[in-house]
Amino acid sequence: MEIDLFVVNTDAVALVEVKSKLTVEDVREHLARMGEFKEFFPEYASKRAFGAVAAMVIEENVRRFAISQGLFVIEQAGDTLRMANPADFEPRAW
Repeated sequence: MEIDLFVVNTDAVALVEVKSKLTVEDVREHLARMGEFKEFFPEYASKRAFGAVAAMVIEENVRRFAISQGLFVIEQAGDTLRMANPADFEPRAW
């Protein structure tokens, strides 16, 4: 299993898929990866797993789809990055 960015905390992990231009298919593939993660890495089975996607270019329909699936969305904003999720966003935990 390929994970672009993997972050481990005391009780949670985050898997981030990074693309230059994010597509709906990329989001679907990452969701499938999230569903298989604990099977591939049983040492993290007791931790909550969160998913995120990051890209320089994210079309609005792709952004909405990723957020609706419970993923954090990180996008380019000028020279920096920003979280595209609304303030009331509830992430999905696997």
